[in-house]
Order: sequence, then C-alpha cells, then structure tokens
Amino acid sequence: MVLYHCAPPVFGLQGSVVQVSIGDIAKSVAIYLGIPMLAGFLTRFILLRVKGREWYETKFIPRLSPLTLIALLFTIIVMFSLKGDLIVRIPLDVVRIAIPLLIYFVVMFLVSFWMGRRIGAGYSKTTTIAFTAASNNFELAIAVAVAVFGISSGQAFAAVIGRWWRCR
Repeated sequence: MVLYHCAPPVFGLQGSVVQVSIGDIAKSVAIYLGIPMLAGFLTRFILLRVKGREWYETKFIPRLSPLTLIALLFTIIVMFSLKGDLIVRIPLDVVRIAIPLLIYFVVMFLVSFWMGRRIGAGYSKTTTIAFTAASNNFELAIAVAVAVFGISSGQAFAAVIGRWWRCR
C-alpha cells in the first residue's frame, strides 16, 4: 500500500510518498491494541466466572485502575524522554503540530457535546461522549507511527505531541 501525503503541496510545502504495507499496520494494531483488548476480555470473562461480579467490581477493578493510570503516565514519560531533545530544540514545530490538534479537539468536543445535549443526554453522558470523540485514538496513532516509521521519526514526534496535547 502506498500512502500519499497530498495536502502539503496544496499549502506550498514539500510532499512525500510513504510505502506502508497493510501487514505493517495490522501487526501494529494487533500488538498495541489487540493484545491489551484480549487480555482485558479474558480477565473479565474468567474473573467474573471464578470470583463473581461483586468481587470483580469491588476488589479487582479498584486495584487495577491505579495501575492503568501508572502505565499511561510511564508511557508518556518514556515518550517524552525519547523526544525531549526535539521538543526543546524545535519548539516552533511543537506549536505547528499543537495548533491544528487544539482546533480539532475543541471542534470535536463542542460538536459532540452539542449533539449529546440535542438528543437529550445528561451532562455526565454528554461530557463523556465529547471527550471520547475529541481524543480519537491517539494511542493507535502512536503505535502505528512508531512501528512503521520508527521511534526517531517525525511521525512518532507528531504522535507524541498529539498524545501530550490530548492529556493536557
């Protein structure tokens, strides 16, 4: 599969052609999203049968929840430690990446929030929908960018900035 970056020439920037196989993308998705999803599914399925719903929801989930936050923070720290020199060296590129992401986040949040309120959803559900719509799979973007282009690539750099911006 060949992915063409057509937008840059429209804006007077240099374009590029990137060779990416569907296999590379599928492998990245399977590793970074499939394995955790399967682990979560199996854990829930097995523990609900063995220990019951009450134990699962009152004992297991409260113990696991902090670990997921710690793992997320660890991932962000590792990504920033690998890309920190770039962030400090080329701060204007960080701004160039962050501005469209900020616009995207605000527009998606507001449109999703408005749609939720329009259909009569309560504030808590509407807010959850809006944040979910605005976050739009940055984890997948990071996984694919790192697996296909490498941790040192500009694509990985943009994904790290996008992830960082979403967490603010």
